[in-house]
Amino acid sequence: MKKTFKITDPKIKRDRLIEAVRHEIKKYIKRERNKNLPDGVDFWDFDCKFGPAAESAKEIHLAEITKCIDQAQEQQLETFYLEILAKPGHRTKKPIPN
Repeated sequence: MKKTFKITDPKIKRDRLIEAVRHEIKKYIKRERNKNLPDGVDFWDFDCKFGPAAESAKEIHLAEITKCIDQAQEQQLETFYLEILAKPGHRTKKPIPN
């Protein structure tokens, strides 16, 4: 998903638009996680970027998306760019401390 979300509208309240964006993001992540895993893959991982525009987007962790949306709302941004790309993930073993 590579999308610029508009969070201002003359007819719809801002909070309602923010909730709709969050719902769309959750729905997309759930849909991607439910896809069949390729052989040798443990889970679906995600590369995420967030920013006021596509050119200025910075990499973030999946768990930080909500916090970034809240910051965009506080800064009264009219739009923001969000990119979420699924990739295969592999679990690694933690080293055993001696």
